[in-house]
Amino acid sequence: MKHLIIITGPTASGKTDLAVTLAEHFDTEIISADSRQIFKEMRIGTAVPDDEVLHRVKHHFIQTRSVKEYYNAFMYETEVIDLLEQQLFVNHDVVIMCGGSMMYVDAVCNGIDLIPDPDMEVRNRLWQQFENEGIEPLRQQLLQLDPDYYKICDLNNHKRIIKALEVSIQTGKPYSSFRTGNKKQRSFSIIKIGVNYPREILHQRINQRVDKMIGEGLLDEAQSLYSLKHLNSLNTVGYRELFDFFDNKTSLETAVELIKRNTRRYARKQISWFNGDNDLVWFQPDKVDDIINYCNSKIIG
Repeated sequence: MKHLIIITGPTASGKTDLAVTLAEHFDTEIISADSRQIFKEMRIGTAVPDDEVLHRVKHHFIQTRSVKEYYNAFMYETEVIDLLEQQLFVNHDVVIMCGGSMMYVDAVCNGIDLIPDPDMEVRNRLWQQFENEGIEPLRQQLLQLDPDYYKICDLNNHKRIIKALEVSIQTGKPYSSFRTGNKKQRSFSIIKIGVNYPREILHQRINQRVDKMIGEGLLDEAQSLYSLKHLNSLNTVGYRELFDFFDNKTSLETAVELIKRNTRRYARKQISWFNGDNDLVWFQPDKVDDIINYCNSKIIG
């Protein structure tokens, strides 16, 4: 039996260091499950591991795509499963996956339904409508086009509403008709490890990470991507706040504080999502021996 060990948790919780330690222990490789580290232009703002770490252990799905390319969780699932079955599990009994992108982790564990690629004209029109008219007209369109999804959708989440609308409009079928919810069977076992710190420590680590990013040149990185700010890949914490600074909507000091605040909010969202996963076993990331012993017990058992 082959085994995929997933290291996940909120941003700044020490996932990368732990994943590298486990990869060295099991003499294996790492698959990134970070939906933004996959973009080659977004290095500083997505906390891509430094060159020393990348040389210590081979990583996959790090800086392999351009922000100009369309990419989604279904494509990620397909590529990861192919890589595991055709290459990594041929050479290793254990592979490490590391990242906090909830949809990407879920896609590999449970599978994701095939959703049609977006029609960018439809997407842009819906976003323009949202910016001009707000969320309520979009809600009413969703109610008309897909009343079943309307009943379960977070009606305060404009991104989810727009996603459902663009699929419904371009295909002529309700978005809900593409969501089967069937869990896919995998040919390998999955061991899920969640890592986190107490709230105060996590927030301190987030604030320190943002300060480090600014010191390493995040401002210049964001400036180089300013002309592409309309892309979905750049609708990301750390970049959109600086885009507002470039547009003279905020001061730099305010933008940095907003990055910290919004990163903390994203961490809470991640924790809430992962707390709903009963297969996750939680550790503090410095409990390396306990984590290795737990993984070994699942592998041997």
